[in-house]
Amino acid sequence: MARRPSSSERTLVLATANRAKARELRALLGGIPYRVLDLTDFPSLALPAEGAVSYSENALLKARAVAAATGMLALADDSGIEVDALDGGPGVLSARYGGERLDDEARCALMLRALRDVSPERRTARYRCVVALRAPNDREATVEGVVEGVILDGPRGNGGFGYDPIFYHRALGATFAEVTPEAKHAVSHRGQAMARARRILQAWAGDETRDRDRSNAAPSPPEGE
Repeated sequence: MARRPSSSERTLVLATANRAKARELRALLGGIPYRVLDLTDFPSLALPAEGAVSYSENALLKARAVAAATGMLALADDSGIEVDALDGGPGVLSARYGGERLDDEARCALMLRALRDVSPERRTARYRCVVALRAPNDREATVEGVVEGVILDGPRGNGGFGYDPIFYHRALGATFAEVTPEAKHAVSHRGQAMARARRILQAWAGDETRDRDRSNAAPSPPEGE
């Protein structure tokens, strides 16, 4: 179990047990004025089951659960891939596409089989990400990022995770699995959403600092009162 932060220490908990996602989120949060933890620091904490309604609902569900359980500021994301030839699917079900037991490679293979007879011009798709922030005082916010691409007819590259090996970004001229993390973050759905989340976190940290400074600067009452 992670140690409790001191009263002056800002701590942010990433509401994910996915190590690859946690690494990516940490990289995107570099330099923020918070100590960053994730669910590996809270091995007894289980996330609530995700629904199938919306990314925002799932992200808020996880962020609220982690904030309530830890008493700390929490960040959660929910993301998915939306393939036009699959009527926008798998969408919010992307991490469960084909069943819980499939790994990323098997999900990519399943999608490629589903698109086997689809022409290249109809293989358009997008990644969408919603990031939710939730503070113990019930302050919360959500932000979104979207990136357009095309599903290839076979995997390329060994980087990234999820559907990255089959998601081709035209401006990069490569799949997300073929480029450096920095190149991916510069254009990705999660990179966009996290850039917006960073601005909120920095604003909240500034609010805390101003509130603390005002409290410390409050004059003492005259003796005898």
